[in-house]
Amino acid sequence: MMWIRSFLRGWLIAAALIAPLHAIHAAELAPAAILAALASDDNTARNEAIGQLGLLASPGGADILAALASGQLLLTADGTLLIKRGNEAVNCTTGDTVSVPADAQPISLNNRLRRALQAAQASSELFSTNGATRFAAAQRLQKEGDPARAPAIRRALDGEQDPEVRQALNIALAASSIKSPDAEERLRAVALMGNSMDPAFRPVLSAMLAQGANGAPAEPDARVRAAATKAISQIDKHQTIVSWVGNLFYGVSLGSVLLLAALGLAITFGLMGVINMAHGELLMIGAYSTYVVQLLFKSMAPQWINWYVVVALPVAFVLTALVGMALERTVIRWLYGRPLETLLATWGISLCLMQAVRSIFGAQNVEVANPSWLTGGITVLGNLVLAYNRMVIIGFALGVVVAVWLVLNFTRLGLFVRAITQNRRMADCVGVPTGRVDMLAFGLGSGIAGLAGVALSQLGNVGPDLGRAYIVDSFMVVVLGGVGQLAGTVVAAFGLGALNKFIEPFWGAVIAKIVILLVIVLFVQKRPQGLFAPKGRSVE
Repeated sequence: MMWIRSFLRGWLIAAALIAPLHAIHAAELAPAAILAALASDDNTARNEAIGQLGLLASPGGADILAALASGQLLLTADGTLLIKRGNEAVNCTTGDTVSVPADAQPISLNNRLRRALQAAQASSELFSTNGATRFAAAQRLQKEGDPARAPAIRRALDGEQDPEVRQALNIALAASSIKSPDAEERLRAVALMGNSMDPAFRPVLSAMLAQGANGAPAEPDARVRAAATKAISQIDKHQTIVSWVGNLFYGVSLGSVLLLAALGLAITFGLMGVINMAHGELLMIGAYSTYVVQLLFKSMAPQWINWYVVVALPVAFVLTALVGMALERTVIRWLYGRPLETLLATWGISLCLMQAVRSIFGAQNVEVANPSWLTGGITVLGNLVLAYNRMVIIGFALGVVVAVWLVLNFTRLGLFVRAITQNRRMADCVGVPTGRVDMLAFGLGSGIAGLAGVALSQLGNVGPDLGRAYIVDSFMVVVLGGVGQLAGTVVAAFGLGALNKFIEPFWGAVIAKIVILLVIVLFVQKRPQGLFAPKGRSVE
């Protein structure tokens, strides 16, 4: 037990010695020389004092700067600086709390001092206990690029543990050191810029390689110029990778939308051979169903507004399925085997549906907001943002494909649909209720179009003309994939979406559509049955 008593006695003695030192340190908000310069009438001295306060790795300097920015830093007649806090004030020299003297006046700032204060606050915030504050301060210093801030950035880097903030500090250090008169500093800064692979540094690096008015290069050191050339190459290669990955992601995202839009059309077109020009308006109905559900949630259950999309999915599916079955029973069933009349009739139906929506909701687009869990994205490869709503829609489209495959292969309705697709007459002869199956299949395809409308409402504007932009693309997907072929629809949708996004950066959206149409025409000339040929006697 003796060693425990000795340990406790030693700990108490050490605590007694450390406590006065801690109290003295807490009392010193800033060195006396800096406070004296800040209290002087010389604006040049004040400017330097503000800069030195920003370099202090202590909360005291940050407190003084914050008080100066808010007009709470007071100067007394005897040259004492006070930070006003309510009816009292803190003496910057001693740290004591005192009453506010009658002669204390706030320190005034001119434009030069305000600029210095903004930069100094950015430096002092590098040592904040809040990670978001440190990250924002590092970003501001990146834009400033002041060599005088390099020492503070290095000190902040020494104690920084957050990897995101460390990366921002490294970039800020490079931006600050690139203007240094020391060639070694510039060399290190160029290497940091290349390793960051940030495209914002490319103009700075290119300017170092440019020639001045006298024909000499802007950067006098050959080693720095070689490093700048290498850094530019690193940034360009990285941006090429980012561009390809971004095009692939947005191509798959577009393909998932085309897949949802064309999936229902593949069922109806493949089963009944009906060219349904109103299919795009079924997408529109699904999108407006989402809008109505959102309004109901806002008025009746605002606390659950983030989940309105989940409720909108079954609502849109059921509503568009009922509309599709009604169209099949009243109009389309009388036009089987007459493709031209079917095309004209469904085109007329599409005009009626658009006008009905305009009469109910108006001709202007309506706002459908993303819920919070679909807002934002994941940043990868430095500056490529993968949006949450697009990632969810990709997964949702694949889920719908799996559900349709299960329905077609493991249900009685699916069995009848496959039988009618392969040989309608024989299916009718063995007792398959072809009329009712046609109605249900048309309802299934229409319901899937409604689900596509819900997905589209999370990506863009919702208006009466929403479906018109997707009807041609949907038919191209069905024709390219193979009529009535689920696998072909999936491959064709993702293939056309990716191809479209890779062509757009070079030739624009319009030329991309034309090129894709020409590719499909040439492909169909060589392979009329599409990627996946249909099976059964109906092929004949």
